[in-house]
Amino acid sequence: MRKSKKLIVHQEKYDKEYQNATLKLLYERASCRQFSDQRIEPEILKKILKAGIHAPTGGNLQPYSIIKIEDADTTQRLAEMCEQKFIGEAPVNLLFCIDWHRLKQWSKIEKAPFSAMSSFRHFWISFQDTIICAQNICTAADSLGLGSVYIGTIIEFLKETKAMFRLPRGVLPVVLLCLGYRKARPVVRRKLDVETIVHNERYHELKGHDLVTAYNEKYPNVKIEITEKRLARIKEVCNKVHGHEFAQKCLDKIEENGYISIAQQYFGLHYSADLLPDGNEDFLKSIEDCGFGWFKKYQLPEES
Repeated sequence: MRKSKKLIVHQEKYDKEYQNATLKLLYERASCRQFSDQRIEPEILKKILKAGIHAPTGGNLQPYSIIKIEDADTTQRLAEMCEQKFIGEAPVNLLFCIDWHRLKQWSKIEKAPFSAMSSFRHFWISFQDTIICAQNICTAADSLGLGSVYIGTIIEFLKETKAMFRLPRGVLPVVLLCLGYRKARPVVRRKLDVETIVHNERYHELKGHDLVTAYNEKYPNVKIEITEKRLARIKEVCNKVHGHEFAQKCLDKIEENGYISIAQQYFGLHYSADLLPDGNEDFLKSIEDCGFGWFKKYQLPEES
């Protein structure tokens, strides 16, 4: 069958700019936070989910489970909990979890020895497997005309999600993914270029002007307005993390520039350097409560 002129033009465009439609999809992917009220057809959703479970996985063990969430009350609770309104607007939310419970039960039935829930090595691979599965689903959704966005802050609510979705011991939430048809195409954000991210053969550190230039190209003309409230907060963060002398240097830099830089905004105001390390012990305790002992010396179980 001969291709139409329209198809030929599109193909030539892909060949010239991206080489193929898959690369175009990957380069133009952007997080979607505005969803229409259009329902995702069951057959479409099944294809998307199937793409996820065909993702690479260590030993082909697939140590993950996906909680599919479509109930309006549940999605609204998630939206309020995570303080992200669009979670409640997405027709489907997917909660990706590391799942060694299923494999433990299988091993028990088959009388096979099992220690994965106490193994850091198993954690490391299963975390990778779970995220790779999620990204396969994200890409599949984009390829079928849907939008998606990751919600990493679900980690703040391990106890709540464990109770909400009746997760047994050995199942740990990792990330939430909102899916739905887009109201409008989201803007593709600038990224650091290949020369900055990729190191040939060994690590090569960008220094001084080159490093600043790379980030200025990623965030062109981003200058956050100085306010008394922002200055006070940045000073507080710097004092807690690096001490008074560094705090003064930070304030002097802001005065010299005449604005708050994107780096100062990220780590002084948004991902506050004084707050994010707090609660590490609580996170470890929550992980242990989910049935995992990755960060402790392994002891043989009483059962044999």
